[in-house]
Amino acid sequence: MDPSQTEIVCAHSPDADDAFMFYGLATAKIRSPLVRFRHVLEDIETLNRRAMEGCYEVTAISFHAYPYVADKYVLLRSGSSVGDGYGPVVVAARPLPAEELRGKRVAVPGKLTTAYLVLKLFEPDLEAVEVPFDRILEAVRSRTVDAGVVIHEGQLTYAGAGLHNVVDLGRWWKETYGLPLPLGANALLRSLSHEIRQECSRLMRQSIQYAFDHHDEALAYALQFARDMDASLAEQFVGMYVNQHTLDCGATVPAAAQKLLDLGYEAGLIPKKTCVEFFS
Repeated sequence: MDPSQTEIVCAHSPDADDAFMFYGLATAKIRSPLVRFRHVLEDIETLNRRAMEGCYEVTAISFHAYPYVADKYVLLRSGSSVGDGYGPVVVAARPLPAEELRGKRVAVPGKLTTAYLVLKLFEPDLEAVEVPFDRILEAVRSRTVDAGVVIHEGQLTYAGAGLHNVVDLGRWWKETYGLPLPLGANALLRSLSHEIRQECSRLMRQSIQYAFDHHDEALAYALQFARDMDASLAEQFVGMYVNQHTLDCGATVPAAAQKLLDLGYEAGLIPKKTCVEFFS
């Protein structure tokens, strides 16, 4: 351990897509003389809550959580999870028309997740029930709730569990607003020095590029985090959420994120108007 290096705690979800993009850093294929990374794995709602306390130097967060942590964090241009015409899926144990979600009990993976925000923009009049993301399929199957919003691998495995698609919220968003749906991003602690923030930004992009350039080995590494998915399904999932928007957010992702947060504010779902800020 080099005492001249700054330790950066990097927190993200234990999922195949995050594992793929962090492969270069997690396996020390990508290194830096200035910083060393220590990885912490937690579910996204836990990360959202911890970000409100400024716990980690670099952390994955939901875009919905950004207004609550913007005083402490700026977003990195690399590392966004974006669904372009697809996204979290509302599922039910029986065929259910989307317009019948009104008044229903719907399981959500946390009220700071983007999935929850988009669900409430789609249908404001429903009862959201917080359930850990990896228990939502079972809650729907057991009819503890009328429907549930599935994220992560559940978007690809719900049919195998005998459940029915009510609405793909990413598709609805794209059809309604003509934009991809920005789900999550990597956030960088503002209190770090400018030099360290620059280095973290560079390393994040480099790690994603390394995964693209060494696709097979990065995917093999990511497979250990692919719950209930075989190799082909895991590759499909990674391809959905580690894409051109992930390497660099460009102009489209900030515009889409701003639209999302503005709509949330106008609907009374977000308490204050927030300007989305990416580090550059």
